[in-house]
Amino acid sequence: MKFNTKLLHKGFNGDKETGATVTPIYQVSAFKHESPEKLEKVFNNTAPGFAYTRISNPTVSSFENRITAIENGIGTVACASGMAAVTMSLLNILQSGDEVIAGSGLFGGTIDLFGDLSSFGINTKFAKHITVEDVEPLITDKTKAIFAELIGNPALDIVDIESVASLAHSKGIPLILDSTTATPYLINPFKYGADIVIHSSSKYINGGGNSISGVIVDSGNFKWDYEKYPNLKEYSKYGKFAYLAKLRNGIWRNTGCCLSPMNAFMNSVGLETLGLRMERLCSNSYKLAKFFEDETPLEVNYPGLESSPYYSLAEKYFNGKGGAIVTIRTGSKERAFKLLNNLQIPTIATNIGDTRTLVIHPASTIYIHNTPEQMENAGVYDDTIRISVGIEDIEDLIDDFSQAIKNI
Repeated sequence: MKFNTKLLHKGFNGDKETGATVTPIYQVSAFKHESPEKLEKVFNNTAPGFAYTRISNPTVSSFENRITAIENGIGTVACASGMAAVTMSLLNILQSGDEVIAGSGLFGGTIDLFGDLSSFGINTKFAKHITVEDVEPLITDKTKAIFAELIGNPALDIVDIESVASLAHSKGIPLILDSTTATPYLINPFKYGADIVIHSSSKYINGGGNSISGVIVDSGNFKWDYEKYPNLKEYSKYGKFAYLAKLRNGIWRNTGCCLSPMNAFMNSVGLETLGLRMERLCSNSYKLAKFFEDETPLEVNYPGLESSPYYSLAEKYFNGKGGAIVTIRTGSKERAFKLLNNLQIPTIATNIGDTRTLVIHPASTIYIHNTPEQMENAGVYDDTIRISVGIEDIEDLIDDFSQAIKNI
């Protein structure tokens, strides 16, 4: 199946009992069973079924299966937020004394998380860029994961997955990619060597800005060394499902960061239009970026422009598309604020992936807790505006930004 057909028909069958075409919202805490023997088997994973929504739920499972289908993975675990997904993906394999290599151009909240992990004895080494040249010198025998955002937000730098994955695998280390800003519409990272993929599904997968959620998808391809990753050793009997078995029966289950049935339902509904929305979002983003480049004095950053240093990687991995985020630099914080206040269509909000265009001044909001060096490495300056482009008519967006720019 091609992408849009797969979104509608792969990984789920609606509800067999009622014939509902979408899996209903099973808004319950617990599920009854005909005998204690059956419930015992469900709890011990020797029989299929549902016992408690913190552990599993039919609505959530349906959403997970659909994500697995479009990412071409072997399984998905849904979480209460994108940050929960990032946290669980790492803690599932890490212990005190381990090290992570991460890109510097990360979302501010992810940078904060790595700071929190240091309290538990997990150290992070930040590479300026996730490239072979920058990453290889940082690898030690304590390195247990390489983590990166596939398209940095808001730096918009792109990881060359094939080369970095090859390096990681030669050292027996998994490559964990946050593919939120790329989405499965642009790329399936497993095809190029990524091992674990994360999405903040609150963003483009949901599409309507109405539900917080995150997903962790396993490729099943990484060959785990159970001496190097002792936390996984007792799950080795599950073979390629060891990572997922540990996640679902360990840290994810015990921390209680499950996705609610209602939010899983809303994500499943939004997921069905992901392809159509991304096609429009990428088209609008390119046209808006070209407007900034050709008709304004502002500095613009967008991977789909030929002037971008990441244009060749966008061509290689995303069929020439550049995603749906554009950043501009206005010259000063004062000018950035004035431009934002002059806009009439975009919404000033701290989210991406909505159907409507969202704008924000990252330095004073989502990066407020980061150091100046961390902000610069993430592509955040005092005059930066991040634009999460929506599906509005592009002529209206260009007209609105044009008048706002003239007024500064």
